[in-house]
Amino acid sequence: MRLPESLRAWGTADFAAVLKRELSQHADELPLQRALVGTSSVADEPVTVVLLAAQADAACIHVKVGIFFSGILGGCSCADDPTPVEPQTEYCELVIEIDRESGEVNFLTPADVGE
Repeated sequence: MRLPESLRAWGTADFAAVLKRELSQHADELPLQRALVGTSSVADEPVTVVLLAAQADAACIHVKVGIFFSGILGGCSCADDPTPVEPQTEYCELVIEIDRESGEVNFLTPADVGE
């Protein structure tokens, strides 16, 4: 994934809004499947991105975001399966490293960076 608009917006008042929009547009590329807790697969529904922190060094912009998304708990697909396929709200936090030259993204969990 690349976030060229977010890279260009870094250091401006628009950074948070641009980042949220760009991540929401690429929600299918976010590593949400590994963040599921109460469901078994990510639902095809919009995500909500919350900017928690942002800082930069010479190589990368480091952003911590919270993401609210929907997951579903699939049943056995039997005709008499009573399991409802209702989306359930899930939440995860990600640390995103945006390369300051290319806009390429590396996703980490807070645990990956010692939080």
